[in-house]
Amino acid sequence: MSYRIFVINPGSTSTKLAYFEDENKLYEANVFHDAPELAKFDCAADQLEFRKQMILDFLDENSIDLHGVDAIVGRGGSTATIRSGVYEINDKLLEDTRNKVTGVDHPANLGAPLARELAAEYGGKALMVDGPKVDEFIDEARITGIDGFYRGSSLHVLNLRGTARLHCEKHGIKYEDSNLIVCHIDGGMSISAHDHGRMVDGTNNALGEGPFTPTRIGALPVQPAVEYFSNKENMKVGSACTRSAGFVSHFGTSDSDKVHELVESGDPKAVRVWNAMIYNICKGIGEMAVVLSGNVDAIILGGGLLRFRDIYDYIKDRCGWIAPVYSYPGEVEHETMAAGALRVLRGEEEPQVYTGIPVWDGFTD
Repeated sequence: MSYRIFVINPGSTSTKLAYFEDENKLYEANVFHDAPELAKFDCAADQLEFRKQMILDFLDENSIDLHGVDAIVGRGGSTATIRSGVYEINDKLLEDTRNKVTGVDHPANLGAPLARELAAEYGGKALMVDGPKVDEFIDEARITGIDGFYRGSSLHVLNLRGTARLHCEKHGIKYEDSNLIVCHIDGGMSISAHDHGRMVDGTNNALGEGPFTPTRIGALPVQPAVEYFSNKENMKVGSACTRSAGFVSHFGTSDSDKVHELVESGDPKAVRVWNAMIYNICKGIGEMAVVLSGNVDAIILGGGLLRFRDIYDYIKDRCGWIAPVYSYPGEVEHETMAAGALRVLRGEEEPQVYTGIPVWDGFTD
């Protein structure tokens, strides 16, 4: 039996769409939205009808009839923390996403309501796969040196778990039986430890953990960092964590292709900064190897920056003694969302029920 799946992935300036029959991706598009159009809306939730109409136009223009579709998958948004897996989009999930329970106002919050509305119109299950608030950290990973100040999971969950599953399928092994270090290496980076299907620790790059990136600050020594920012009236910590640090600080651009051209030309600063970025990725991989007690089946690399072969070569040279290193350039978000739906449709996985109760809400003793 063949299953039809439609994927909706809203982003800051576009809505990515994909149509699958089983594992086969038949259509994919990145529908851009003009900034002046988006500026008319006060928040992401107000864009719902605008983005829905764009999707309907895309379907019409490409003669895609979704009537009788088996599943519509929406990218996850600002829910309470959850376990990994596939969730049916219920009223509570929509309510929490609409209310931005984790405080994040991002167009990704539109994925679930768009999937639910289109499923109501065309049929099929409305699903969310590995939402961004997946949190399966072990207790030791949460504790910091300040009582009551805890680390939480906020990583590139879709790409991390999707790339891990892709690797396992390719090598004929089960993700749930493996110990893996999985890295997403792009404008933002996540380095994570996967213990038999659970992502038990990882670096929250958007909050200043792990390596610096083309746009992000990475980990800093706390005291001098506080002093530095207190003396920089025009520099905001939040901006440095996500937009104005990394290559932007060193070179005035986040364009990795331009920076790599400088590296290839032998520019001393570019070589030094580029290699330092990869060096810090390797340090993160070493940390995750300790999380897994050295029992690592593979080190898996994914993300857009893997288009530069020297990143893989550097990591392999420094970390290959831990475990074999594999590279899967690019993103696998759409494939991961469709694959999750397919597992549910084939009866290989039971969809979970979203309750709105955080999977972890502090220690009770």
